[in-house]
Amino acid sequence: MTATVPAGAARPARPPARPSDRATAPAPDHGTAPVTELVTELVTDEDAFAALAPAWERLFGRCAAATPFQTHAWLHSWWLSYGRPGRLRLLVVRAGGELVAVAPLMLVRRPLPALVPLGGTVSDYADVLLDDGDDGRAAEALAGALADAARTALVDFREVRPGGAVERVYDRWPGPCRAVADSLCLELPAVPMDELVARLPSSKTGQRARAKLRRLAALGVRRRAVDPQEVPAALGRLLELHALQWQGRKVTSEHLRPRFRDHLVRAVGPMVRSGNAVVTEFLLDDEVVAVDLTLLSDSLSGGYLYGAHPVLRQRKADVAVMLLDACTRHSGGGQRGALSLLRGDEPYKHHWRPRRVVNRRLLLARRRTAWLLVAVLCDTVARQRGREVLHRWRGGNRG
Repeated sequence: MTATVPAGAARPARPPARPSDRATAPAPDHGTAPVTELVTELVTDEDAFAALAPAWERLFGRCAAATPFQTHAWLHSWWLSYGRPGRLRLLVVRAGGELVAVAPLMLVRRPLPALVPLGGTVSDYADVLLDDGDDGRAAEALAGALADAARTALVDFREVRPGGAVERVYDRWPGPCRAVADSLCLELPAVPMDELVARLPSSKTGQRARAKLRRLAALGVRRRAVDPQEVPAALGRLLELHALQWQGRKVTSEHLRPRFRDHLVRAVGPMVRSGNAVVTEFLLDDEVVAVDLTLLSDSLSGGYLYGAHPVLRQRKADVAVMLLDACTRHSGGGQRGALSLLRGDEPYKHHWRPRRVVNRRLLLARRRTAWLLVAVLCDTVARQRGREVLHRWRGGNRG
């Protein structure tokens, strides 16, 4: 089902955008062409979602802040694996028939009624798509459509990368809103491997990194980028190797489930064809011993998931160095904004002196649902204090 409304029509009056965020433009004169009308649309039908693919990908190419997790291929595939019938809430804004903004959301009812981004916990970043050429009208229209769609629900945008397009919607939100810290991500500059080695804190650590690269070459480890038609088989090998490398240890259980496998296979093939993903196989003695999935967009490149056979470690190969070296070859030689190590604060990542980047959680409510926002804020503060107490307790017990 879709509902179409001219942007700004049949809505109660809302407070204007905050003065600091208003787009500035010269006053219109009678000789200028009329401004294209914006039309908002609420899409709740799965087939309509699928049909948006071509226009969605054109908009993705005009949104510099977008990450690979905002591609149509990724989100539509995610919905097919994880979505629930009747819960889809896509808000789109069109100008002259072309998409200029999209908010990919779904309705959840627990623990509180909320509109949340598609992509769930298997996506490291969430965002909207907003045309870089927008003068503020599309962001304003999307904010208004979002307020209308929210009704009695909170809008809860988790895992927003700083500088995300949804921040422009947040700045124009007509009701109560708050931003709090979310997951930590670590980022490196999108530069070749030799420049990352040069950034290491001492000549000794740099020498060790170069020795590990030489070791990989001496072992005869080769890599090859997988063609789109080979992606399903390669991803199957990746997940098998991933399960093998974590055997007997704590693993993210979702990565072993059929629905996750189905999601990856559906999403990654089109993403490889569009240049938003690369699947790399690593071969030793002509046998595939590791497979890596790197996701790409103009704003970042990032290694998403890999599987590696234990034989690599037995042969003294440094898998982390091998994967990072491969990822840097897709980072655009500094043209992409960052080489993201994605979520997580694992010790091995800190070896490369990454920058700490904290995602944001943007909470937006209507005045009658402000209590939902307060409830989430109280829960967030309580959880943070609990983590701090546990951290201090563990630190004290080490002594």
